[in-house]
Amino acid sequence: MSRPRLRAVRAHSGEQDLRLEDGIRAAYDAHGAELYRFAVRQLRDEGAAQDVVQEVFVRAWRNADTFDPAVASLRVWLFAIARHAVIDQVRRTRARVTLVSEDHLGQAGESTPGFDEAVMTGWLLEEALRRLTPEHRGAVVHTYLRGRSYAEVAAEQGVPVGTLRSRVFYGLKALRLALDEMGVEP
Repeated sequence: MSRPRLRAVRAHSGEQDLRLEDGIRAAYDAHGAELYRFAVRQLRDEGAAQDVVQEVFVRAWRNADTFDPAVASLRVWLFAIARHAVIDQVRRTRARVTLVSEDHLGQAGESTPGFDEAVMTGWLLEEALRRLTPEHRGAVVHTYLRGRSYAEVAAEQGVPVGTLRSRVFYGLKALRLALDEMGVEP
């Protein structure tokens, strides 16, 4: 798997610009590979994922003055930027497909309102669920997402209902934390 490369966007001079450049390089070294894996999982396209990672660091460079470590960690800030960059990439890809369809078919392509957001929400939820333990993930998926009764799921898993309730509680708590770490706002 090839790692995306950070390209220079602007010519810099002065001590402050050099510190910013060093900071961006350090952020890339610390988080670039993880952001790339996130983008590949979301887009299922290595080339598009490389473009997204490059875009994340370009946006970070341009908006470095908006980063506030008191509000969120650098990792969370970069993942929030990545989430938006992935959404933008999905929209661009979808727009190209629609334009190609219109050109070839001679008719306007139908679009589903909110499709991009629904796809991104599904991807983000899937990624956050992967970060849970299998016991917590199973409890949350079966009871909270699929709406099955606690008694039914507890009997299926061979655990007391109280244990299942505890797994759902702590699973939802861990899910919120995972989504927060990914930069997803409630």
